[in-house]
Amino acid sequence: MKETIINIDIDLAVFFGASNKNFNFLVKSFPKLKLIARGNEIKAVGSDEQLEFFEIIIEKLLNFYTRYNRLSLDDIKTIIIDDKQLSSKSDKDIILYGNYGKAIKALSPNQKKIDTESTKNDMIFAIGPAGTGKTYTAIALAVRALKNKEVKKIILTRPAVEAGEQLGYLPGDLKEKLDPYLQPLYDALYDMIPAKRLDSFFEERIIEIAPLAFMRGRTLDNAFVILDEAQNATFGQLKMFLTRMGKHAKFIVTGDLTQVDLPKNNASGLAPIIDKIKNIKAISFVHLNQSDVVRHELVKKIVKALE
Repeated sequence: MKETIINIDIDLAVFFGASNKNFNFLVKSFPKLKLIARGNEIKAVGSDEQLEFFEIIIEKLLNFYTRYNRLSLDDIKTIIIDDKQLSSKSDKDIILYGNYGKAIKALSPNQKKIDTESTKNDMIFAIGPAGTGKTYTAIALAVRALKNKEVKKIILTRPAVEAGEQLGYLPGDLKEKLDPYLQPLYDALYDMIPAKRLDSFFEERIIEIAPLAFMRGRTLDNAFVILDEAQNATFGQLKMFLTRMGKHAKFIVTGDLTQVDLPKNNASGLAPIIDKIKNIKAISFVHLNQSDVVRHELVKKIVKALE
């Protein structure tokens, strides 16, 4: 059993209702949770799954009040009932529920294939053009594995190509040097995990984001590890990365062979690595294409024109 404390930052009289009728309805709606109201806080004790759903509901109630400046018992009933009906529907394509109850889904056949293959093998290569959701899908799978306690940590890495891994010449501390290269990974995580919880994961190193050069010498056990933008890694770097795999680890490598940013004297190692390991049965290869593009419709047309 775990516990969480939620701050109620709206009018408490409105939120709890006359004679606490709104709060009492919440208690009845979540019989598997122990709910205690103290001032502007609600303490909830129960399972991870129940707590996560309860936090989603509270966030929706607070957002509803912010938007409509009201929160009646009927409003609360509608929000809770609708969400329970949604959660009871088939969710075979839903990877997890992110912030504000957002359903993170596999939106294309090959995104679904990444999900399916991740249940079969511990190493997956997801290769395809921009906008096909490779990174986002991989990070969603990693967050789900962490929530389900299948792994103890998530490690996300990218080659810091533009600085040639010589990050000391950039201004600021280490985090400030790395953030421009790793921002897309942060964006996806903040879409899936509440900001306060995600920040604590960073502090406790349950989630790590680091450039590829920092993987050297490590053995990555009990971890979900994602190498993004792998086309910008050399053969030697990829060999180093793939051999970091420890026990109970899952690796996903994403890349776009059409967008290599390496200097001319450094060849991408992604295609040669794939060619050498393609016959290893325990490794899955998913090749995405323009039909998997989930960004603006123009992106699909641009990818087609540039192929």
